[in-house]
Amino acid sequence: MGVDIAVGDLPRDYLAEAKSPPVAPPAAPRPRPEPEPPPPARSAPSPSIDALERDAASAAAEANTLEELRAALERFDGCALKTTATRLVFGDGEAGARAMFVGEAPGADEDRQGLPFVGRAGKLLNRMLGAIGLTRADVYIANVVPWRPPGNRTPSPLETAACLPFIQRQIELVGPSVLVCLGAPSTQTLLGVKEGITRVRGRWLDYQCGDRPIRAMAMLHPAYLLRRPADKKLAWRDLRLLVRELERLRAESAP
Repeated sequence: MGVDIAVGDLPRDYLAEAKSPPVAPPAAPRPRPEPEPPPPARSAPSPSIDALERDAASAAAEANTLEELRAALERFDGCALKTTATRLVFGDGEAGARAMFVGEAPGADEDRQGLPFVGRAGKLLNRMLGAIGLTRADVYIANVVPWRPPGNRTPSPLETAACLPFIQRQIELVGPSVLVCLGAPSTQTLLGVKEGITRVRGRWLDYQCGDRPIRAMAMLHPAYLLRRPADKKLAWRDLRLLVRELERLRAESAP
């Protein structure tokens, strides 16, 4: 009959099975719902400007000498620029200098050498001082922010606020007779003016240095003068104003 292989031990009626209702396949298991991801971890809140200023002011106030203030800045971790700069650029000069020049922040050359105003702008500043009979040894030079911002960008308000109590204490410890703010950022930060540098330069203002007011003036930054040589005549007028004031103060203090 053509049967040459057995497919089972017992016979099956496939025709009867075809007439019976089909058996539904077993239902697929319902997928388990994926667990909800945990909420993102909440980072610690960034310190406010007021809190940074309080911490910095407390650290700066404890310094009674420039060396102690430098050590306090080395320990201070409230300014993120410290982690990206090569070194601290504290200042150049001695306490008791008659005039103190303060810029905004160090550049690449200053970051490498650890001294303020040693690049092209610094060399121009040296020549400006020489034009009125002064040298770097006669003045004190510093910056509001003692660490170089990456790419020479402008320091943020938070970074400036963290460093402000230190430069204020630095001015007190140097004790100059005249404060010269180089550029708009330094002028606006230390003297509290809102005007642009070209409007505020060329006139005397007051700066409260500890418990005594001192004379203060704004001057065009040497880096600006390198870009705008035609404005050197304005800087020359300011330098002459400065030297006349120093001479007046010297005459008043003479016995």
